[in-house]
Amino acid sequence: MTRESQAEGSLELWLRDPAIDRETKEELRRIAQDPKEVIDRFHKDLEFGTGGLRGLMGAGSNRINRYTVGKATQGLAQTLLESDPCPSVVIAYDSRRHSADFALEAALVLAGNGIRAYVFEGLRPTPELSFAVRHLQATAGIVITASHNPASYNGYKVYGRDGGQLPPEAATQVLSRMRQVHSFADIKKMTRKEAEENRWLHWIGDEVDEAYLKAVTSMSLQPEGNRQISHRLGIVYTPLHGSGNLPIRQVLHRIGFERVHVVKEQEEPDPLFPTVEAPNPEDPRVLAKAIRLAEQMEADLVIGTDPDADRMGVAIPDVKGGYTPLTGNQTGALILYYLLSTMKKNGTLPTNGAMVKTVVTGELGARIAQSYGVEVFNTLTGFKYIGQKIEEFQRTGACQFIFGYEESCGYLAGTHARDKDAVVASMLISEAAAYYKSEGKSLYTVLKELHQTYGYFAEDIQTRTLKGMEGAKKIEEIMDDWRQDPPRKIGGSPFLCMEDFSQGLYGLPQENMLKFHLPDGGWFCLRPSGTEPKIKIYFATIGNSAKQAAKQLQQLIHAVMGRIDEYLEG
Repeated sequence: MTRESQAEGSLELWLRDPAIDRETKEELRRIAQDPKEVIDRFHKDLEFGTGGLRGLMGAGSNRINRYTVGKATQGLAQTLLESDPCPSVVIAYDSRRHSADFALEAALVLAGNGIRAYVFEGLRPTPELSFAVRHLQATAGIVITASHNPASYNGYKVYGRDGGQLPPEAATQVLSRMRQVHSFADIKKMTRKEAEENRWLHWIGDEVDEAYLKAVTSMSLQPEGNRQISHRLGIVYTPLHGSGNLPIRQVLHRIGFERVHVVKEQEEPDPLFPTVEAPNPEDPRVLAKAIRLAEQMEADLVIGTDPDADRMGVAIPDVKGGYTPLTGNQTGALILYYLLSTMKKNGTLPTNGAMVKTVVTGELGARIAQSYGVEVFNTLTGFKYIGQKIEEFQRTGACQFIFGYEESCGYLAGTHARDKDAVVASMLISEAAAYYKSEGKSLYTVLKELHQTYGYFAEDIQTRTLKGMEGAKKIEEIMDDWRQDPPRKIGGSPFLCMEDFSQGLYGLPQENMLKFHLPDGGWFCLRPSGTEPKIKIYFATIGNSAKQAAKQLQQLIHAVMGRIDEYLEG
């Protein structure tokens, strides 16, 4: 069966399904005259990637809508009931369109299956959901979010009882149960009134908020020092129209920061994210308004968080009188160094400490950790793998987790959650800025000192967006091209080796990713995104100076992207 005929057949099933409402069917009849649109919406079902289900909103099997949310929840419900006679699920959502509706839909499907659902009364950060699953001793968690994607997206992430995102094996189980749902009429569901009256639906108040905030502030290393310097340290913060506004301001206030200025145009939740192209703190452009406010306030630090407040972007004053946005690698290294150096000074650095990073994260943090006797662990891309390592450490007692991070602006200190947490990260980068200011240093100065001590590292990410079925095919072709014909030289440098992670290297799960190493310590990596129609290409170099590392980086990018773009244009 071709994809075209498969898409047409799937469309027909939706049009005939008695459980689908009239408005949705009218939308489908409108797009039925456009074969390309039909193929794009119906050539496959949404599948779990590195961040669960994620896609454009709209009608269709390859879209996020209340039917695909209901189907995913029915699959999850069946999976939970097979292993737990009395499961419960916590549900959170962010500020995106239909997020509250999808959260309620999930809760009512769970109720229809005899599973208690605990739903937050308003938008909450993803890390608080991770915390709440553990705090309420629930069996699983769901968060409705598309994280940093554009406004046209939404998503559905599932968490296990450990508070971590579902690993591939568990996600596969849910998917297999989803495929057993042949008609949306097979989805069991209660009305809201029935669910509330029979106590299958519980609304979460502020008691979990308070427990979460206490857990985050317990990670503070310099509470008294913060209060002494807080009147001098200026922070500009933007929640980028998302869920971070209240918890981050509350945490900063509790540990003594008083000069926190919020970007007014981006303060209130707004599902359209009107001030940015996409609310992604990895993109320095989203901090533009915050930087302008920081220049007016002469602030010491700029912080931005994405809509579900699991990623954090940072900009700091530089020597030229402006503000320099940091990469996730740089921010992660600064927080790690602050944690380890302060713990050592306080005598609280564990002898079996562990730092966890992904295989595409830069190596500066690894060198810092090793210099403090902290063991470094590498995982595949996706914070769920870092969460799995934390759970492993707690189960075996072999290591004590200190910090985990990935280059895509995700960080976690402490074990209160099993996902990246921009709330605790915002607290720690603010605390670091205050501590170093009390010593007469800026974060910019500290970062330069780290490079002088551990090496001049430079990193970058390039992406190529290739949408739809044809785009997915092109991405696979690019991966096959590099896999089957690895380069002999890259930018004039001899090619050292290729790691094909689809073979399950180093005991890690299989993933469609290729990493190429160069003799001078540089590397680059090709990886299709698990949440967006993109191929991501990661680059890293190390030099004897910042200038040399940057030059090598540009040469490497030019050589690799030249081959990729030539293939796409051909």
